[in-house]
Amino acid sequence: MLEAMQSALVGLLAVEHFAFMLLGIVVGLCVGILPGLGGIAGMSLLMPFIYGMDPVSALAMLVGMVAVIPTGDTFTSVLMGIPGSSASQATVLDGFPLAKKGQAARALSAAFSASLLGGVFGAIMLTGFVVVAKPLILSFTTAELFMFALLGLSVVGVLAGQSIVRGVVACGLGLMVGAIGAAPATGESRFDLGLEYLQDGIPLVIVGLGLFAIPEIAELIRRSRPIASPGGLGSGWLQGVRDTFRNWFLALRCSALGTFIGAIPGLGGGVVDWIAYGHAAQTTKDPSGFGKGEIRGVIAPESANNALQGGALMPTLLFGIPGSGSMAVFLGGMVLLGMQPGPSMVTGDLSLTYTIAWTLAFSSIIGAVICFFLAVPIARLTFVPFNLIAPFMIMVICFAAFQARRDLTDLLVLFAIGIVGIFLRRFGWPRPAFLIGFVLSSQVENYLYQALQFYGWSFVQRPGVLIIGALAIVSTLMALRSRVSEEGAVEKSARGEELQQPALGGGSAAERRPQIVFAVLLLATFIYGVLNSAPLSFLGSVFPFYTAALMVGFTAYIVMMLSVGRTGHSAHFDQELAARAQGTHDGTSIWPSVGWFVMLFGMTALVGFIIAVSIFITTFLLARTRLGLVRSLIYTALSVGFMSILGHFLTLDFPAGLLQHYIELPWPLK
Repeated sequence: MLEAMQSALVGLLAVEHFAFMLLGIVVGLCVGILPGLGGIAGMSLLMPFIYGMDPVSALAMLVGMVAVIPTGDTFTSVLMGIPGSSASQATVLDGFPLAKKGQAARALSAAFSASLLGGVFGAIMLTGFVVVAKPLILSFTTAELFMFALLGLSVVGVLAGQSIVRGVVACGLGLMVGAIGAAPATGESRFDLGLEYLQDGIPLVIVGLGLFAIPEIAELIRRSRPIASPGGLGSGWLQGVRDTFRNWFLALRCSALGTFIGAIPGLGGGVVDWIAYGHAAQTTKDPSGFGKGEIRGVIAPESANNALQGGALMPTLLFGIPGSGSMAVFLGGMVLLGMQPGPSMVTGDLSLTYTIAWTLAFSSIIGAVICFFLAVPIARLTFVPFNLIAPFMIMVICFAAFQARRDLTDLLVLFAIGIVGIFLRRFGWPRPAFLIGFVLSSQVENYLYQALQFYGWSFVQRPGVLIIGALAIVSTLMALRSRVSEEGAVEKSARGEELQQPALGGGSAAERRPQIVFAVLLLATFIYGVLNSAPLSFLGSVFPFYTAALMVGFTAYIVMMLSVGRTGHSAHFDQELAARAQGTHDGTSIWPSVGWFVMLFGMTALVGFIIAVSIFITTFLLARTRLGLVRSLIYTALSVGFMSILGHFLTLDFPAGLLQHYIELPWPLK
């Protein structure tokens, strides 16, 4: 083993190896900054370039990218409130509020510091447990994996906001949306409304962008102000680093969580940041600041999602089982280079395994350092009037969403989920709870039916299941601490301090009507879920039927409380009415802002994406800013040029409209 370590160290310090690692880091950061693309697109980008390369150098480039994408995607999560990828969704909850408070540099520096610690921790764990991890991972059956997925759902209590019931219903809605398409056990169609597009379900990137990006962008366009008020970046920059080291034990615990979850194939990427975020909130004496700009809500998920990479490499290298989507592409790259993942990676190829592990650590450090230097100038974007940034962000979001299926329906589904996200945001239904339900839906169902097939219902008696179930119960109970009750009463925190009662709105019948209509539509959705899944076979219906039936009860309770108009009940929350009462709403509607999305989607269907974007950006700037025609055209040309170059080098398509079906146009208009 010592000889293998020495050989790995010599290879790591080679100039060629370091150069390719640096190339992977730079490309990974560029991909990470673009919302919605993430590790899979980035890894796929490098695949054509590794043909004929030296295996060690090619792996250096791939590992360099894997290590830093979770760091790079922090920029959009913090600065724009848009998850850069599925691994940075929880960072939005507190990172974006910090940016709006003028503390973007603090949030970014804390995130990069935590990412560095997490990445190095994951690499150390990969180095130390590369031999002993095999029997541990093999000890988990589908029964234990099912309970781990339920453990992920237990963080809903933390994400529920003002009302636990609404949090549960939002999570249930996410579970139902995640069940759209073919049943994994039987292949039976569910909830697809007869549409071919829905037969394969809805892509995660579209759900994430629709829930978070469209509502936030529409709101910022309505306000027509900068994301944050100008403030000092220097002190915040240093404070973020201090925050990370002040909470070093939290970062260490979340790094351990990330490594462990990453080592479980198929569980990690979309859930680890939520589990880490939930752990941070549940272990804090006063969690009332989470979701409002709590720095620990940034440190926890960022340390976990970077440590995840070291854990995910364990099953990938030892068993050839990818721990995440990006690891699946990484595995394909190893096969392409003539390497065979498996037991040989801890025998004859042990030095190569250590090289990979240490490259991961070096890449995490270098990537974080590069981000430190870039963070201050990029953070200044939050001080620019958002109407100057909005058209570019809308363009990038639509482009990223289209890459999910490369079908124009991607944009229609994005818009539909965006409308749902707007109403969830307005009426205080927790969007993160929806997203965690969606992410875990397929995993929960897969593991459930496999556990039932292998063990029957007796799987609940397995020791591992009981232990993990106990952890889920404890997690839920901890989430109930220091929470405003369903009656809106002020409770005490663990330190005996009074928690601020949430602003409630919608007391009169007219004010409650929009909330009632939305809740009734949700109730109808769950009733449809019950009726649609009831005729299916047992394995095809067991998960969606009982989930929908349970949600019918919870949603009916909310509809009843809204209808009877009980004063002070937390179901009566309406963000718009509360903001008007507090004098923080200028009275303008959000729907004209949504109209800009409608304009872009409609023109794209008619004349294609590039032509539509050119018209859209110019029109938006002339209508919403004071740039003038010449500068608006220059801005449009630069934006469209950037998008065209990006599409060319990433070999990605642009949506085509009716025009392209009748007229042969040159690239990139075709």
